[in-house]
Amino acid sequence: MLERVRHPDTTQVTFVLPADHPCGEVSVVGDFNGWQPGSHPLSTRRNGTRSVTVALPADERVCFRYLAHGDYWFDDEGADGHDGTNGYLHT
Repeated sequence: MLERVRHPDTTQVTFVLPADHPCGEVSVVGDFNGWQPGSHPLSTRRNGTRSVTVALPADERVCFRYLAHGDYWFDDEGADGHDGTNGYLHT
């Protein structure tokens, strides 16, 4: 799930996953962090879900995926679309 808060020059995007799927550590990787695993790890919220918030430039298309323990890559069903390899969102 993606939560967005738009500002004049940026969009705060919160990437949210259920507490236990997939199990283990998960990070979000994409254009915004040079596809560097571990740069944006998800942390547990009070309600049990996991999330990380990233400030992104407004009015851009950003590609991203999740990377979980064991080199398990997966997409977010809430993405604006998929380009065949990655999910993307419009900020």
